[in-house]
Parts: sequence; structure tokens; C-alpha cells
Amino acid sequence: MRRVVILGSTGSIGTQALEVIRANPRRFDVVGLAAGTDRATLAEQAAAFQVEHTALGAIEAEHLVRDVEADVVLNGITGSVGLGPTLAALECGRTLALANKESLIVGGDLVTAIARPGQIVPVDSEHSAIAQALRAGERTEVRRLVLTASGGPFRGRSRASLAEVTPAEALAHPTWDMGRVVTTNSATLVNKGLEVIEAHLLFDVAYADIDVVVHPQSVVHSMVEFVDGSTIAQASPPDMRLPISLGLDWPNRVGGVGTPLDWTVAASWTFEPLDDDAFPAMRLAKRVGRAGGTYPAVFNAANEQAVDAFHDGRLPFTGIVDLIERVVDAHEPPQALTRESLAETEGWARDAADRAIAQV
Repeated sequence: MRRVVILGSTGSIGTQALEVIRANPRRFDVVGLAAGTDRATLAEQAAAFQVEHTALGAIEAEHLVRDVEADVVLNGITGSVGLGPTLAALECGRTLALANKESLIVGGDLVTAIARPGQIVPVDSEHSAIAQALRAGERTEVRRLVLTASGGPFRGRSRASLAEVTPAEALAHPTWDMGRVVTTNSATLVNKGLEVIEAHLLFDVAYADIDVVVHPQSVVHSMVEFVDGSTIAQASPPDMRLPISLGLDWPNRVGGVGTPLDWTVAASWTFEPLDDDAFPAMRLAKRVGRAGGTYPAVFNAANEQAVDAFHDGRLPFTGIVDLIERVVDAHEPPQALTRESLAETEGWARDAADRAIAQV
């Protein structure tokens, strides 16, 4: 039985993880729960799963990870505040089921330097798909990774037509039910840019060998192309419980967590190139990823400020990525990458973004 700590237990990832665990009581034991601010729901979850150790906020969550004996820590916190708990899980030798991509992207070398091989198990559907497909061959046999993107609610639209997009339209994702920030990031494709950086850090594949293709049906979650011309794809109906269950018990599969595809029904899957002119976030993300250091932290922090400004009516939809690029261009990286320099850089990036927003 695997002892599990769930961070972000009241959010989408956390609640679905608890569904998986509830259905498999002999396989998993919840020993710790942490939420952001929803104390009431956290208390209900703790009572339902008989969990003694709980925490509110990222700082308490980090202490919880260090203090509770566990085999797996599922980090489902939203945003770069998840970095501390991610580092704590790795330093304590836990398996880290990572849904909080921001902590890896912002932490970069700080995270990868302390992670043992195989200690980080991705929970994002795309990276879980890649991890599964990579088992089909040796790393030296990999030619490239291909991440799929749904294209969001604005697939096929020109950049000019996106200028008047409203927050309600940006939140109308055709496939996934996510929070405000992640759903908006999916609409701008900032989320896919973050996932490219994450894929580079997780699988040590060069940015030149990581591509993105638009797949509106969201059935093929990502692919690995091998040197002999073979491509291995992972396909399943969109259901986050599948990658969550793999994160909790990697590399073992948990029966019955998802519904398989119905091969008796006719279906068409399409794949389209990404429009870099309408959605420049991908190009900027690869530039930031190659620069490394604190640049990904600047990218992420500026984006979070820009998303808030967009939903507050202070920034147009197309202004989100434009503002990120403006802040990235102004960034002067510190001499060393540390938790302290990251925190200072994030503070600078948020202030710079807010100043730029005020001038719009």
C-alpha cells in the first residue's frame, strides 16, 4: 500500500486523485492533505479519509511534506508557490507525482539537480503520455517528442480576430474543465509553452527536438518519434484520472480508472500545424527555455499578472503574451540561481508586469 500526501487537495487534480484513492482503498492510504484556502472542504476530506495531518497554504504544505512519512507526494498546487513543496518532496526522497508544472519550470536546475532518476513522475496528460511512450525504446533511440494541443477555444482564428476576446470566451475550453489561470493559459497557448519547457526538463530532450501539433479531439495525448521512423502514441478519452493514477503508482496501472476508447464506433482524429503568428506564446517559451536560469520564472510570473489583468478588463487578450515578452526582454538575470534569487526575480517580474499593464 502506498502512503500518499496530496497537495492542492481541494482543486481539480486533488479531488480527482481522491476519487481514484476512494475506489482503491487497499492500494493507497492518504496520510496528508494540503489546500490553499478552503479550510471547510479540507476538513471534510480529512474526515472522509481519516487523515490526521493537514495544512493550509504552500508554506504549511512544505512543512507537511517534510514531517509526514509518505511514499508519494502529489503536488497539485497551482502556480510557482508549489516550488517549496516540490523541493521538500525530492529532498525527503519521496516519489513526486507532479501536476504543478510551474515549480519545475521556475525551479529548473534547482529541481533537476536534486531529483533522482525516475523520482519525478509527470501527471500532466501530455507528459504522462510521453513517459508511457518512452518505455517502448531506449532514450538513445528517441528522435523527437511531439506534444499535442487541443488548440483551445480559438483554434483557427487569426491574431487580429483575437483582440476583442472576452474573459468568458477564453474560459470556454472545448475539452478540459480547469481553473481560471490554466484555462486562460490554454487559450493563449502559454500553457503549451510551459509544457514544452517542462518536457525538456523532465526528459532531457533538446528544444529543437520537441514539437507541438494541434489535435482538437484531445484523444492522442502526445507522441514519441523514434530513430527508425516509428511513432508511439498514447491515446485515451480525456480523463485526468488516468495520468493521476499512474502518478500515484508509477509504473503500475490502476484498473478501472478510465473508460477505454470504443473501437466499434467510427471516429476521425485530425492533426494540424500550430499557427505561430496567431499564438506566439510557443516561440517565446522556447526562447525562454533555451535561456534558462531565471528566465522561465520571469515568463511565468509575468503571465500570472497578465492573466489577472485580462480578467479584470485591464489588458486585451492579445496583450497577455505581448506583455510577457516585454518583461522578458527587460530582465537582467542574477549571477546565481538560488531560491532567494528566484523569489527576488519573481517579485521584480510581477512589479515590471504591473507597471507595464498600468501603461496600457
